[in-house]
Amino acid sequence: MAGAKVATEPRTPSGTGPGGPRTKGMSEKGLGRLFVAPAILLMIGVALFPVIYAFVISLRAYTGRLYEGYAGLENYREALTDDKFWASLEFTLVFTVTSVAAEFVIGLGFALLMNQAFRGRGITRAAILVPWVIPTVIAAQMWYFMFNVNPGSVNALLGLGDFNWLGEAGWVKAVLIFADVWKTAPFVALLLLAGLQTIPTDIYESARVDGANTWQRFWHITLPLLRPAILVALLFRTVEALRVYDLPQVMTRGSFDTESLSMVVQQYVVQTPDPGLGSALSTLTFGIILGIGVIFVSLLGRELTIGRTDG
Repeated sequence: MAGAKVATEPRTPSGTGPGGPRTKGMSEKGLGRLFVAPAILLMIGVALFPVIYAFVISLRAYTGRLYEGYAGLENYREALTDDKFWASLEFTLVFTVTSVAAEFVIGLGFALLMNQAFRGRGITRAAILVPWVIPTVIAAQMWYFMFNVNPGSVNALLGLGDFNWLGEAGWVKAVLIFADVWKTAPFVALLLLAGLQTIPTDIYESARVDGANTWQRFWHITLPLLRPAILVALLFRTVEALRVYDLPQVMTRGSFDTESLSMVVQQYVVQTPDPGLGSALSTLTFGIILGIGVIFVSLLGRELTIGRTDG
């Protein structure tokens, strides 16, 4: 009909839809992944190349450093039948379990102390953390002189005369564990302190109002909520203890069955030399550490999942 107005829907600008502007090309999340990908690939390459290279070398036969040909799994057979490997594995495991357990107990005590509010807390925290910032080689040399017969500061302090701490098979391992605990317990304390500071204080107040004593608050509140931090601390320290090298190298040179796995690998790769056997030992050591690390990471992931579910 002439003069009649025809109803028309408003036209939207090109490239837009009812819900707003239409996204063109890559999404924001995809673009972020694209930018991060080069850094991730570089990190993976840096981490995996030494492992792959060591595995390839472990499949070769060498005389000295001269390549003799493909050896297959012969280097692994030789490594697994070498008494030195099993002795070093035994010492490394005993050292790891004992030192990490002691570091956790002492570190937890330090963390609980540093988490309290009292006069001089800053000085106390600094004093506790001093051993951790000292390089391991320097700390090992210091304890070597202190436990040595001459000058023997520990003997003079305890009145033991010329007792040889580093010359007794039973005591030399205890000295190494003591030195390691002194050096790294503050690091465990620092990690646990970070976990303690994430626990809301109102939970403790509610428990105190309900009549819970100090032990009950620690057992039913602190430890359960601190489990993720505990797993992280145990993971870091276990991996580091399994790779220990400088402490026994400086203090004992591997005497009295105190050779660690890393020391044995270094002997075959550098001193002997036998790159094939050394690489096989290195790969076996990496496999042990990786397996234990995977166990801790899986436990930590399960703990975080449970925490998110409870939250």
